[in-house]
Amino acid sequence: MTIIATIIFALGIVALFALDREVKPRSSNALWLPIIWFAIAGSRLVSQWIDAFAGKISSDATYDPNYYLEGSPIDRTVLTLLLAAALVVLAWRRKRLWTVLRVNGPILLFFSYCGLSILWSDFPEVAFKRWIKAIGDLAMVLVVLTDPDWSAAIKRVLARASFLLIPLSVLFIKYYPSLGRGYHPWVWTPYYTGVTTNKNELGYICLIFGIASVWRWLQAFRQKQEKRRTAALAAYSVLLAMVLWLFWMAQSLTSLACFLMASGLMIATSLSPRARRPWAVHSMVGAVLLVSSLALFGDVGGLLQALGRDPTLTGRTEIWNVVLGLTGNSWIGTGYESFWLGARLERIWSLYWWHPRQAHNGYIEIFLNLGWVGVTLLAFLLIMGYRNVVAGLRRNPDTGPLRLAYFVAALAFNCTEAAFKMMHPVWLVFLLAVAAVPANPRTVAKKTKAAVAFHSFAREPVPSLEES
Repeated sequence: MTIIATIIFALGIVALFALDREVKPRSSNALWLPIIWFAIAGSRLVSQWIDAFAGKISSDATYDPNYYLEGSPIDRTVLTLLLAAALVVLAWRRKRLWTVLRVNGPILLFFSYCGLSILWSDFPEVAFKRWIKAIGDLAMVLVVLTDPDWSAAIKRVLARASFLLIPLSVLFIKYYPSLGRGYHPWVWTPYYTGVTTNKNELGYICLIFGIASVWRWLQAFRQKQEKRRTAALAAYSVLLAMVLWLFWMAQSLTSLACFLMASGLMIATSLSPRARRPWAVHSMVGAVLLVSSLALFGDVGGLLQALGRDPTLTGRTEIWNVVLGLTGNSWIGTGYESFWLGARLERIWSLYWWHPRQAHNGYIEIFLNLGWVGVTLLAFLLIMGYRNVVAGLRRNPDTGPLRLAYFVAALAFNCTEAAFKMMHPVWLVFLLAVAAVPANPRTVAKKTKAAVAFHSFAREPVPSLEES
């Protein structure tokens, strides 16, 4: 039965690729680099896949604090090769790259400070290796944004990665329990991981690809005259159904809540021209973030308990108190990705049997590693990024709603999970959302033609060429 199911799922994945096939590909083959990078970030590292297929499901090394000082030479080699290939692509596109970098100073400033913080890290070699991985994140995002048609490139990267990770997660949970499930210690009840290593990771790939599926479904629904409309609707309906099933299996409330909020914003801004006006966007975003903040931290009306969740956010508030008591220099932090190492990690692990490796709050995590300077630079990035997102709703109604959804999802998600960090899928789509992308003269005509069709559907005046 397992072999038959594997064959059926393999054929299903091929069918998804075929149903979403572009008649005339508008993006380059170099996009396979960010697709592979995204797939690794959204599932398991190569060494973890090798261990999993070899039967080493839970290595004892992961319970040794010194394990995180060494890393895996296999992963280091694979990621270095991918980064080197991405840098070659960017060097080839240097004119377009310079145009993109010139308008994204806040992103460059944040990454530069992360690199500078290596100087005061207790573990500079480890911090440097992790910063190189972070540069890999930025390089992959730039490969997408410097593509001749970056809107089509975003579609291709999200589609290809989701067609692989989501069906395989369903397959592993149903038919390969040694790969797709884990068991809680002592009580031995199962939790479901899919292609990832824990249920929270499964939740956030459902969040990212669920939002992407809703976006592509809306696009296909609006394109009444497209010949492949029915095929695209079928592909993303199936994918969205799998995402919802995985949400139910993962029981990841944070990811599900962020998915519902972000998808609601995306649907509103996609279908209503009035909802894309700045005042309307500010109002909706403010309302969504206010409600989620009150639900999490104010627990209005006992909402968390009503949802069957611990008012301490499953012990997160206790962890926040512990880690904030172990901070070093509050202005500059402990150095890039250096807090959860050495004596601090041993101290925290002595208090918690389940061995946490993050603060479960992205903003606190930035403070621990980069101090108030890092928090300030992140705030600057958020403000400028939000400005780019709101402007993108007017200039590019195709990708604008998606970028808004990812931006809001990242803000809310980081309240209870640390996602502003290297090789985290939420961080990758956040960078795609906040980056400013200058108009490419070679694609202005195509975008204007697409805008005509969209605004005809939405009954909105077509923007001028300058606005596009």
